[in-house]
Amino acid sequence: MRLNDIKKNYNLINSVDWEMTPEEAIALHLEWGPLRSQSYYNSRDNNNETVYFVINTWKKNPILTLVRRKGFDSEELGSFDLPQDVASEFMQGIGKYKGVYAVEGKVREWLRKELDA
Repeated sequence: MRLNDIKKNYNLINSVDWEMTPEEAIALHLEWGPLRSQSYYNSRDNNNETVYFVINTWKKNPILTLVRRKGFDSEELGSFDLPQDVASEFMQGIGKYKGVYAVEGKVREWLRKELDA
């Protein structure tokens, strides 16, 4: 799936949780850690689904990935390169550390503009 495919899929865009972090997704679907309000966690079951973006910096260039998580299952719906200026600024902001990060700041602004979200 490409960004343009996502942009055309209004149901998918509307299902994106822009506040979801990789840590929260794990806690929500795989653990019982209290990251959000308790009522949010009490409403979950194996049928609940979360769609969110993450940035993976384990390779040379950061990769933006759209993830759908449902219970113990996780599906990558698409992976995308960031524009060079956005990627550079992001990497500087995290001290060039390797990991998986939430989509925030300039990356989120760029992505929401790209998707008209």
